[in-house]
Amino acid sequence: MTLKLDGKKLASEIEERLGSEIRTHSGLAKRPPGLAVIRVGDDPASKVYVSNKEKACNRIGIENFGEHLNAKSTESEIIQKINLLNNDEKVDGILLQLPLPKHINEKSLLAHLSPEKDVDGLHSLNLGRLVKNEPGPRSCTPAGIMALLKANKVSIEGKNVVVIGRSVLVGKPMSLMLQAANATVTMAHSHTENLSVLTKQADILVVATGCAQMIGARHVKPGGVVIDVGIHRIEKELSKGSAKKATLCGDVRSEEVASIVSALTPVPGGVGPMTVTMLLVNTVNSWQQHCNLPFSLKDLLP
Repeated sequence: MTLKLDGKKLASEIEERLGSEIRTHSGLAKRPPGLAVIRVGDDPASKVYVSNKEKACNRIGIENFGEHLNAKSTESEIIQKINLLNNDEKVDGILLQLPLPKHINEKSLLAHLSPEKDVDGLHSLNLGRLVKNEPGPRSCTPAGIMALLKANKVSIEGKNVVVIGRSVLVGKPMSLMLQAANATVTMAHSHTENLSVLTKQADILVVATGCAQMIGARHVKPGGVVIDVGIHRIEKELSKGSAKKATLCGDVRSEEVASIVSALTPVPGGVGPMTVTMLLVNTVNSWQQHCNLPFSLKDLLP
């Protein structure tokens, strides 16, 4: 039977642990952890993602210092906000919600984040730390995947892993984390030829294509493990002339591969909840460092 890699369940368990850490040590620290998520503009998906992050913070006791800036905000105005948060001792983590409006230079803003408060691991210094396998904040989605694999006792060392996607948010840091765990990693992307030949050799296949239901039965190895990073909203017509029903799907045609592979992340409820939870882990870990508290979360950090 195919193992369901249940990110929702694991995220809930980790939240309980984080909440306990905060309740136990807030008195010693003289404050709770603080997180600031900066959202610029009114991208609908970003609004939902930020709302989910704020709710998660409220559940475990992280103080919220979020900023929602107008879509017409200038780079200098956003940088000014970032600098204020960098210097605010109550803020342990800062996340710049992507995507940004087209007139904003994403790289410029990320460069202004304090590397020690960059809880999504996107500052150049933190990416360099990842390349060198040095301690530092790790990108939340790949870090969540590593935690999910570990919790489900999926062996990584020595395995052939294919990562489809090469973004700085998922594909590149994912490949580096897997290499650090002694996997043999191949990165594939939109220009990869004979993709299915490559992916059918993967003991672990991580799919972050951004294309709905791109990967099916012909792409997977029997008994392999499939991690579906994508999430897409698709509207289906119930019957001719009737209203449409929206459903969520991933980058993988899960109904095709479920009977072939040994383990699979569901969509929703797989990678998504772990991304939010690792943001909380990174924030609490940063709080522990800033307040000279015991480092109790090392087992959750890749």
